[in-house]
Amino acid sequence: MRPLLPTTATLPLYDVAASRRIEARALLHSPDLMERAGLAVAKLALALRRGEGPVWVACGPGNNGGDGRVAARWLAQAGVPLHVGHDAPPRPTLVIDALLGLGLNRAPSADLLATLAAMQACGAPILAVDLPSGLLADTGQPAGERALRADHTLTLLTLKPGLFTGEGRAHAGRIWFDDLGITPDEPPTADLLGPGVAPRRSPTSHKGSHGQVLVVGGSPGLQGAARLAARAALACGAGRVYLDLPALPADEMADPGRPELMRGRLADLPAAVGVVGCGGGDAIAAALPPLLQTLPRLVLDADALNAIAADARLQALLRARPAGSTLLTPHPLEAARLLARSVDAVQADRLAAARELALQQGCTVILKGSGSLVASPSERPALCASGGAALATAGSGDVLAGWLGGLWAQQPAATAHAIACAGVDQHGRAGEVDGVLRAGDLIERLAAQR
Repeated sequence: MRPLLPTTATLPLYDVAASRRIEARALLHSPDLMERAGLAVAKLALALRRGEGPVWVACGPGNNGGDGRVAARWLAQAGVPLHVGHDAPPRPTLVIDALLGLGLNRAPSADLLATLAAMQACGAPILAVDLPSGLLADTGQPAGERALRADHTLTLLTLKPGLFTGEGRAHAGRIWFDDLGITPDEPPTADLLGPGVAPRRSPTSHKGSHGQVLVVGGSPGLQGAARLAARAALACGAGRVYLDLPALPADEMADPGRPELMRGRLADLPAAVGVVGCGGGDAIAAALPPLLQTLPRLVLDADALNAIAADARLQALLRARPAGSTLLTPHPLEAARLLARSVDAVQADRLAAARELALQQGCTVILKGSGSLVASPSERPALCASGGAALATAGSGDVLAGWLGGLWAQQPAATAHAIACAGVDQHGRAGEVDGVLRAGDLIERLAAQR
């Protein structure tokens, strides 16, 4: 048993269907699986419990409830006072939520919702078994009007995507994992990203060895977004970074705060990595066709995505690009526009939305948000569990786009999927601080962790 986050290696994720298959096969060879699961829950409960009051164990009718009842037996043997049932005892020292778990496929009943409310209101820390009750394992969304918000979740046998995306992180608290001694015998549904490896720089390299990035955007009043992207690409290690800011007078510097950044145009930089759309405004639509047709590698963000969503010709040009050459970085609203549906529909199943968008456009997609997802037409999806609320601030997406461009400039042979996985995880880890992280400070944190 171990805490999961931050991850130290890439780990497999299994959806409900795969987890059930793995569990069924494991039970054939290990009939004591529930005993192991209950013992794991009891051990963690003993470590988390504080005080002398009872441990409240709320059990459902299925395997999740069985794990809870085994845990209760182990706790009783250890001399811990217990209350097993759906009604709240006075002053519990810990709540063990073993009500619903993996088998949840509909909204909880009114009686169960009342129990969840009582558990939430009792004041004791909550340990959820496998999943917080009411949370869907595949999507990280509540199945009905409410899901339990646990302080700790011990997930068993397999890691479930819903713990790490959607509302999962807000409901799961600190996530623990015990594989119960079972190695899954089928491919994962998705990967939970671990830390990547930064590009190596030879001691004999020079600026020409590390590629070029062209940032196109910066309409009137929005030049800060493009400059943040360019600064991020420069901090990442790209050899030369150019800004194409059409609204900027010809005699002005690209970025007075960063004189290393130069002004440039597509005609002079046909082999650069393009980072397009940060602060581009409506004018970016007219600039997109030659960029889509010329640049060998493209990161498309913000207004570039909005322009593509509204223009069938741009969509055709995007789909005509070579496989593995284009990376889209939408937040949920931008993804909703590209998919022609509501934001709620995208958020209801983020993994499915990212996969659909990747197939629709023939690109790698980073669907940003809590538990950012990376999907590509021919790759297994990846989920990024790093990051947090500090990144919910203006400019952090522009920094990500520029950082991705900087990584790709230094690794021209890498696919968009590989760049996306490395970049989104690095961006997330740099944002793991308390409070709010300003975008300019995020760039410096990214540079410092390389």
